[in-house]
Amino acid sequence: MSAETDKRALPEGDTRWTWKGRGLTSGASWIGSADVAVQDRFLNDLEEGELLALPFLFEFWAMPHQLPPDGDWRSWVIMGGRGAGKTRAGAEWVRAQVEGSRPLDAGRCRRVALVGETIEQVREVMIFGDSGILACSAADRRPDWEATRKRLVWPNGAVATVHTAHDPEGLRGPQFDAAWVDELAKWKKAEETWDQLQFALRLGEDPRVCVTTTPRNVGVLKNLLASPSTVTTHAPTEANAANLAGSFLEEVRARYRGTRLGRQELDGVLLADAEGALWTSERIEAGRVRDVPLLDRIVVGLDPATTAGAGSDECGIVVVGAQTQGPPQDWRAVVLADCTVQGATPSGWARAAISAMAQYGADRLVAEVNQGGQMVAEVLRQVDPLVPVKSVHASRGKAARAEPVAALYEQGRVGHVAGLDALEDQMCRMTARGYEGGGSPDRVDALVWALHELMIEPAAQWRMPGVRGL
Repeated sequence: MSAETDKRALPEGDTRWTWKGRGLTSGASWIGSADVAVQDRFLNDLEEGELLALPFLFEFWAMPHQLPPDGDWRSWVIMGGRGAGKTRAGAEWVRAQVEGSRPLDAGRCRRVALVGETIEQVREVMIFGDSGILACSAADRRPDWEATRKRLVWPNGAVATVHTAHDPEGLRGPQFDAAWVDELAKWKKAEETWDQLQFALRLGEDPRVCVTTTPRNVGVLKNLLASPSTVTTHAPTEANAANLAGSFLEEVRARYRGTRLGRQELDGVLLADAEGALWTSERIEAGRVRDVPLLDRIVVGLDPATTAGAGSDECGIVVVGAQTQGPPQDWRAVVLADCTVQGATPSGWARAAISAMAQYGADRLVAEVNQGGQMVAEVLRQVDPLVPVKSVHASRGKAARAEPVAALYEQGRVGHVAGLDALEDQMCRMTARGYEGGGSPDRVDALVWALHELMIEPAAQWRMPGVRGL
């Protein structure tokens, strides 16, 4: 069966349901969207051998991210969330490289490297796993596992050998015309192993490598993705929902929705921390708060926008609460919400800030007035004449103001609830040199003002002689 579909399944002269003609991404999409009569005719017209072969025609069943892109490339990176079907795609790609049209026919490749973090992971996931090479192979094309030599041997003579990131030197000497690399982003010796593999990929006219990985912010993956010879496909965990337990999806989404960890592990998004960032993804995740404690004070930090419209900067609005009983070293804060708005008029962002105060029972609104001056407080009081506003003026740069707040995170004294993705992205781009992202870090500014009000300024006063418990 070709990728254009077997036209015997169609009424004579009818091409309405051709796979590519309908713009569908797989044969399964085509047959699933066809009329029942077309479906029956397609299946009934298949010979016994074709029916037996159908489960092993991966291109027919595959999702778009599981199929290699067209064109001239050296590395194909399949980047996705947990359970998104990456392993199956890697195993099927290896099959496509080594298998011929008949069991004993030579395929495109003869020598393949299977590279994982450990031997056990290569064996249990890439080879013997539920989506591994053996499980995906038809009986007449299934390779034999030679345990003592740590290799797979196909009926046509193609060989795949096992290599690990714990032993990069093991890739010196062998040579390959294809490789499958699994979970590159979590290898401890990733750079060294990847480099050795590149030297070994020197057989044939067009040696290629397939990389299946959950993204992590590591140099080897970022450099690979930036290479002009790399192509990428991507999918979240939900793309493969039909093959995952419903309870698994419900649990992980309930637990990790709105967190950077969830975006990485479930959405398969590569989250970049700027070099020398004041905050890191790991530190933020380490302080994730699932149950908000009883808080003594809650404030809303406001960094007003100076212009309105779709292209204007955001108006940062961040809600933070704190427990401030005892000495300052015992104080803890929780970032409760990011209510930032963009493109709003002054009255629009004023209403948004005051609404956030009401929703979270905040005691005070702390607003930066560098750009708007007295106008900021006046706009807020036009919406609510009694709103408790503290106007603050920035005398230092954004990074200098942010550094003492970042120190609170380093001490484990500030936690985040879920759902603060955009704020956390800005935080992880803030360095001592300045902001590495585009635009202005208005969300971070609002956060910084709130934590200065709740933690830093009161702590400084608490330490003054004769002053306690402010």
